[in-house]
Amino acid sequence: MMYVALIRGVGPGNPNMSGPKFTEFFEGLGFTKVKPVIASGNVVFESKETDEKALEDKIEENLPKKLDFSRMTIVRSEEDLKKLVKSDPFKGVEDKAPNYLLVTFFKDRRKEIATVLNMNTDKSTNFMAKMDRDHKKEVTSRTWKTIHRILKAMEQ
Repeated sequence: MMYVALIRGVGPGNPNMSGPKFTEFFEGLGFTKVKPVIASGNVVFESKETDEKALEDKIEENLPKKLDFSRMTIVRSEEDLKKLVKSDPFKGVEDKAPNYLLVTFFKDRRKEIATVLNMNTDKSTNFMAKMDRDHKKEVTSRTWKTIHRILKAMEQ
């Protein structure tokens, strides 16, 4: 099965958070068809494991051992992302300024919420800080465009 690991708080400034490092890390865990997608903590991979929680645990347990940092990770299957896109959570809202289309993934609930921020009046950093406080940093968000890029990488 194809999955994506959504690794929270990844920034391109840390050399251990680069695409090549993530590729080596995920392949070292026994995953195949590993493809990092943009430099924000999205790694597509294939695994025979069907338990997403077990995959999350394996990645989270090994990040500090192999890459010297700890991060919360959420794993979703290709099927999950296809269902999300098919559900069209933004129903007719254009994905262009001032709209900022954001999907927030919850670790424990195995669900997502879709949010439209108006960048003329809202700030994504304020929204994400509130989500962090309310959900104890057990969430991570991706733009709608990133979700589509991840799905495209899964299909290649």
